Amino acid sequence: MTTDPAPRSRPVTLEHVARAAGVSRATVSRVINGEATVDPRLRKLVEEAIARTSYVPNRAARSLVTRRTDSVALVVSEQERRDVTGPFVGRIFTDPYFGRVLTGLLEVLRPRGIQVMLTLADDEASRAQLLGYLQQGHVDGVVLISSHAQDPLPGLLSRTALPAVLAARPAAPTPLTYVDVDQRAGALLAAERLLAEGRRRIATIAGPQDMPLAQERLSGFRAALAERGHADVPWTEGDFTQASGGAAMKWLLAEHPDVDGVFVANDLMALGAVTTLHRAGRRVPEDVAVVGFDDSVSALACDPPLTTVRQPVEEMAAEMARLLLRQIESRERPLPSVVFHPSLVVRQSG
Repeated sequence: MTTDPAPRSRPVTLEHVARAAGVSRATVSRVINGEATVDPRLRKLVEEAIARTSYVPNRAARSLVTRRTDSVALVVSEQERRDVTGPFVGRIFTDPYFGRVLTGLLEVLRPRGIQVMLTLADDEASRAQLLGYLQQGHVDGVVLISSHAQDPLPGLLSRTALPAVLAARPAAPTPLTYVDVDQRAGALLAAERLLAEGRRRIATIAGPQDMPLAQERLSGFRAALAERGHADVPWTEGDFTQASGGAAMKWLLAEHPDVDGVFVANDLMALGAVTTLHRAGRRVPEDVAVVGFDDSVSALACDPPLTTVRQPVEEMAAEMARLLLRQIESRERPLPSVVFHPSLVVRQSG
């Protein structure tokens, strides 16, 4: 295989990429234009050659042929409007989840030369503006992060012709493809771990109960403990931020001072909970074992490092990107949804 690069003074062409990949110019063109019939092995060779030669497609010419924009929207839908300095906008840039989703999307989309546009929708006016923008053909498809049960955006999107993938199972049946993790199975892993560690006075800090995933984690955890003889499980609610986890743990200690095990519905809240336990003079895990959910960077930032339920967010986001591309290329939708299996990562907190 030759890797004949183009001279630096001249633009890289399809011919350069074809020589670098050892394939025909036509095959390179088919890969760049997103044709689904290309052999996966040849597609990989071409994508690697594109990266090596730094080839940049002529987007204007390509759009004339494909009628595509080579861009997709990552839409984060919130329940209500927030000030730009408020917790929601700040959470997008501080919560590890959003960064992990973007990493997984780019892993698949970047080699194809597809750009990702981030946009927020948090009230009726912004949703209407977004839908108008999308329907005008500015993007080829949408990945939607919509967490709240009453969010109308999944239903509104399903009535358009735009390819779309949801980043979690919707609260109501919607003819859209989604990618999720088995939330209840993850909660079961947390319950079994705390019981195996000999914890008997177990509580949980749930996520916001207007979010389906938070409801599933709470109900799954309580059901798992009830089946094992623990019918009364104290719980309180946070908003998936570190500060709310700390405040929730403070409430639990005040109301249930004998608690010896806690399942926290995400790692960021667990980090806040562990900080509160330290301040209260409780040792982790000797006095109180803590299990989180996500396996994010917050789990490693915790002291001690956090035992947590891992959801493979990057792999899930990459699958969202692949499903979206299949819809864009074939116009087949909805495609079958995909549910990933969680796993337990055991560290020192419980």
